[in-house]
Order: sequence, then structure tokens, then C-alpha cells
Amino acid sequence: MSTIAQVESNAAQSAYETQQMQKKNEAQETGSAEKKYKVNGKTIGEPKLSEKALKYYEELRKKYSNMDFILVSADKKEQAKAQAGNYANANRMVVLIDEEKIEKMAEDEEFRKQYESIISSAATKLPSLQKSLASSSAKVKTYGIQVNDGGNASFFAVIDKSLAAQRDRIAKRREDKKEAAKEAEKKKKAEKVEERAAERSEKKKTDHTEDADTVTITANSVEELLKKIDDYIYGFMSDSVQTDAERMLGQSIDYHA
Repeated sequence: MSTIAQVESNAAQSAYETQQMQKKNEAQETGSAEKKYKVNGKTIGEPKLSEKALKYYEELRKKYSNMDFILVSADKKEQAKAQAGNYANANRMVVLIDEEKIEKMAEDEEFRKQYESIISSAATKLPSLQKSLASSSAKVKTYGIQVNDGGNASFFAVIDKSLAAQRDRIAKRREDKKEAAKEAEKKKKAEKVEERAAERSEKKKTDHTEDADTVTITANSVEELLKKIDDYIYGFMSDSVQTDAERMLGQSIDYHA
């Protein structure tokens, strides 16, 4: 082959490769620009799904109709549990799952089986979890699972601290009342008046802060979650013998797994 012919052949090959690369890039851009749709139901952030993923998500919700699904946008995954209390439902397990996983579950059969297995496992533990929480002294606003990256899930419970604190204060006052009974009648009457006034004041304050006064406890299993809840309540009961100032110290306890 002559030099000129060789140059022309190389140029043609280069042009062909450039054309193929352009077509590939255009196809990728077209795929990435696939239309996304808003989702019906509860969401955190502004998640959107492709048509195929949206159809699959609706099927998933029907399959596990005894669970309360909340779809999370990709940028809100870390904040999801903190906002779960806004969707309080003490009778149904909340499932926090992000839009990226739903998209992949709709496309990848193996990935779908893996994560549906996680949800199924949580569903089987639902009755025992409900029973344990009902018998607990904790006031649970909501509880559920967050489907995490890496093929696992974490369990969480949102506890109403304000009601627990009110109960502990009342219990402490009862103990104070027993001690006061040993004193003179006049002093006991004065303490009763003060106690009633304090209870009315505390009740009014609790009514206004109850929804905001919560703690989210997270664990890697149902058993660990229940233990952490018991530990939290026990710690709260122990704190009830302290003054308000003492209880303010060391309150930044991390109950997250």
C-alpha cells in the first residue's frame, strides 16, 4: 500500500472512531436525561423515579402493605432518620428507602432480591417488635428500618422524651410527698400547694414541646434496639433524682449505632 493510501486509510479509521464515540456519548446523554416522575405517598426531600422504577415502587408498596414506605431523595439519606418522627405512626413500621436503590432494584434482579429480603426479614419481626414496644415504658412515636448501602438495614425508634420526663418528675414528687408526711401538717399543706402549681406548670410546658422533644435510637437489630430503649429509659429514671442543672450536664449521648 502506498504512503498516500495508508494515510487516507488511517484518516478514515480515525473519522469512523470519532463518529462512533459521538454516537455513544449521545446515547449516554439520552439515557441520563430519561424523564423522571414525582412519587405519590410520603417522601423526604424531592425524590423522582423513572417510569420503570415508579411502577416497581408501587408494586413494592402493595407487596408490603402492612409497612409505611417513605421514599428518600439521594441528598437526604443522612437526614432521613432525623425527619422520620414527622411521619409518626406507632402502629406501622416505617421503611426509609432512597430513590437510587429503587432505581437499581427495578433494573437489577439480583440487587432486588437482596434488598427485598432485607425488607421481608424486617416484616417477619414486626409482630414481636410491636408487642415489645407496647409493653415498654417508653412512649414510642414511630419506629422502622432504614435500608442502607452495603446490603443491610438499621432499625430505629423515635422516643418522646417530654412524656418520659414528666412521668419521672411526678414519681419523684410522690417520693418527696412521703418524706414530707413526716413533717408538720402545716408544712405538708404548703408543699402540696407548691406541688400542684409545679405540675400545672410542667403540664402546660409539655403540651407545647411534646412533639419536638424526641430522641432517635438506632440499632443493627430488633434485639439491640429494644435493649437500647430499655437502657435509655433506665438512664432517664436514674436522672430523675438529679436537679435540673445536673440533668443538663452530659445530655449529648449518642444512641445511634
